[in-house]
Amino acid sequence: MAIVEDHPLRYALANELHARPFPSLKAPCHAAFLAIKQEVDASARDRDADREHLLALLDRYGADHPKPGATHWFGKIGRYELKWESHTEFVTYTLFGEGVAERPFDGTAFAAFSADWLAAAPGKRMTSALVRVEPHPGEDKIMDVLGDWFVPESLACSRVLDDSVTIAGDFRIDENGHMRFAAFVQDDCGPRRLGRVVQRLCEIETYKTMSMLGLSRVRSMGSKLTEIDETLTSIMGQMTGQMAGKATPPDKTLNSLLQVSSELEALAARSAYRFAATRAYEAIVSQRIEVLREDRFRGLQTFSEFMMRRFDPAMRTVAATQGRISTMSERATRASDLLRTRVDVERSAQNQALLESMDKRADLQLRLQKTVEGLSVVAISYYAVNLVLYMAGPLGDAAGLSKLVLTALLTPLVILAVWWMVRRIRDKMEGGGG
Repeated sequence: MAIVEDHPLRYALANELHARPFPSLKAPCHAAFLAIKQEVDASARDRDADREHLLALLDRYGADHPKPGATHWFGKIGRYELKWESHTEFVTYTLFGEGVAERPFDGTAFAAFSADWLAAAPGKRMTSALVRVEPHPGEDKIMDVLGDWFVPESLACSRVLDDSVTIAGDFRIDENGHMRFAAFVQDDCGPRRLGRVVQRLCEIETYKTMSMLGLSRVRSMGSKLTEIDETLTSIMGQMTGQMAGKATPPDKTLNSLLQVSSELEALAARSAYRFAATRAYEAIVSQRIEVLREDRFRGLQTFSEFMMRRFDPAMRTVAATQGRISTMSERATRASDLLRTRVDVERSAQNQALLESMDKRADLQLRLQKTVEGLSVVAISYYAVNLVLYMAGPLGDAAGLSKLVLTALLTPLVILAVWWMVRRIRDKMEGGGG
C-alpha cells in the first residue's frame, strides 16, 4: 500500500485538541486559582520568563519539568496537583487539593505559592479564586451556608449539568484578595464531570476579568473621544459657514481635519487589539456558561442572569465605543471628501480666471507686436530710403530728376518692400512656431 507523507504539523495539530485535559476530582476537595498578566504588551511578553517562574515553583517541590516550549503542565507538587497553562496574554496556576478546611475559603492552599515566589512573578495578579467543593447537603442546608459565605445582592447560584452539581458565587473580592466559588456535588457526579465544572468556574472568572480590560480602556479614552467629536462637529460647521457666518479658509480647515484624523487613527490603532480581545473573551464567557446547562436554584439568579445584568452592559459599552470610533473616522473621511470637492471647485474657478487673464495679456501682446511692427517698418523705411537715395542719386542727376522728385518716387517703393519683408519674416516665425 502506498504511504502518503504526513504534513509536518499533522500530529501537533491533532494532539493540541487533547493537550489540556480536565482534572479528575472527588468531593470534598478544593482548588486555588491564580492568573498572572504582564501590565503592558502582554501578548508580546517574554514567555521564557513565564517558564522560568514555573520551574522555580516546581524545583521547590522537586517536581518534573515540562518539555521545552510547552504551554501547559499538570503534575504533583507536594500534597497538591498543579495545572499550569500559558495563554495569549496571561498564565494560570490552579492547585487542586483533597478535603476542605473547617473554615470556608481560608486560603490555606495559597500557601503553596510562597510570598517570595509570588513577588518574583513576571507580571501582576489579574485574578485569583478559591473553589470549595462539598457533597450535596440538601437544598435547605445550601441556602443556609450561601447566606454566610456570599453577599446576597450579588449571589448567583444554579444547578448545572442535569442537576449533578450546584454552583454558587458572588464575583466579589474577599478580604484576602480572592474570588470565591462553591460547588455542591450529587453522588452521581463523576470525577471528570466535577473537574470540568471546577475548571469552567475558573475560566468564567478569568475571561470575565480579562474582558473588563476593554471597559477600562473605553473609560480612559472617553474624554478624548468627546473632545475629538466636538472638534469634528465644529470643523463641519466651519466648512459650511454655519459657525462663524462665513466659510473658513480651506488650508486652515485641512490642517484641523488632518489633526483630527491622525488622533482618531492613533486611538483606533491603540485600542484595536484590546477591543478584539474583549470580543473574544466575552464569547468565551458566554460559551463556558452555556455548556454548564444551568437551571434555577430556589429563585436565585443564575450565572447567565448575573452576566446579563452586570457583565453584558459593560461589553455593550465597549462595542458602542468601538462603533463610535469607526463612525467618527467615517465622518472625518466624508469631511475630507467634501473639503476636497470644495478645493477642486475653487481651484477650477481660479484656473478659469487665470486663463481669462492670460487671454487678455496675449491680446495686448499681439497689439503691441503689431504696433512694434508698424514702427519698425517706418524706422527701417526711413534708413532704407536714405540708402537708396545715395545709390540712386547719380542716376537721378543723369535723368535730370531733382532729389525731391527722386525721393517722392522711391519712398513708396521702399516702404512697400520693407513692409513685405517684415510680413514675410513674421509669417515664417509663426509658421515655425506652429
